Amino acid sequence: MKTVLHKAESRGSADHGWLKTNHSFSFANYYDPVRVHFGTLRVLNDDYIEGGKGFGMHPHDNMEIITIPLEGDLEHKDNMGNQEIIKEGDVQVMSAGTGVYHSEYNAHSDRAVKLLQIWVFPNKKNVEPRYDQISIRDIAKENEFYQILSPNPDDQGVWIHQNAWFSLGRFEEGKSAKYKFHDSKNGVYAFVIEGKVTINGQELDRRDGLGIQEQEELEVKAITSSRVLIMELPMQLN
Repeated sequence: MKTVLHKAESRGSADHGWLKTNHSFSFANYYDPVRVHFGTLRVLNDDYIEGGKGFGMHPHDNMEIITIPLEGDLEHKDNMGNQEIIKEGDVQVMSAGTGVYHSEYNAHSDRAVKLLQIWVFPNKKNVEPRYDQISIRDIAKENEFYQILSPNPDDQGVWIHQNAWFSLGRFEEGKSAKYKFHDSKNGVYAFVIEGKVTINGQELDRRDGLGIQEQEELEVKAITSSRVLIMELPMQLN
């Protein structure tokens, strides 16, 4: 088993006033040559956006972009004609493909929005851009992992152009669960959204990340009430 531990305090960070952000991987003005990506996982940004503020219209291409709001509401607009509010309990995906422009703003003026923005390298380039958004409230489970993303349009959750699976788990103190890899050649990047856990014996705190390779199963044990995001992805770029 190969592992790489990224403690929360080791992440890159920036404070733009209206935006406070932490980067698990190199992004914008933060660059670490050994933390550019984990396999096909390119970006994991932990963003805090002040009320009424946000990112103006900007371009992306050939990237799978996943947004998971943790608190508050995010307003999305794009040049494909989509205009949506993404809420806590939703997951949004955008396949940028041949190119897309979009904006993201805090939908409220009186409170912050907190979110994870994740970029994954696709396994197909120059696809037709697409947008999808779902509520995961009805599929959420307690004390076990539930899938929120896969490569399959007909499977549970959203889908992307990559052999990747994302799962969330919310655990009470003392509870444990196992996660079985879909593909033994994949790696997993586990991110502790809240709480304190052990993963295969490695202790992790809030906002810590752990990359794991050459493994087929993980065991997660909650030391405190915890929420964990599991991102299983190919380790080789296409």
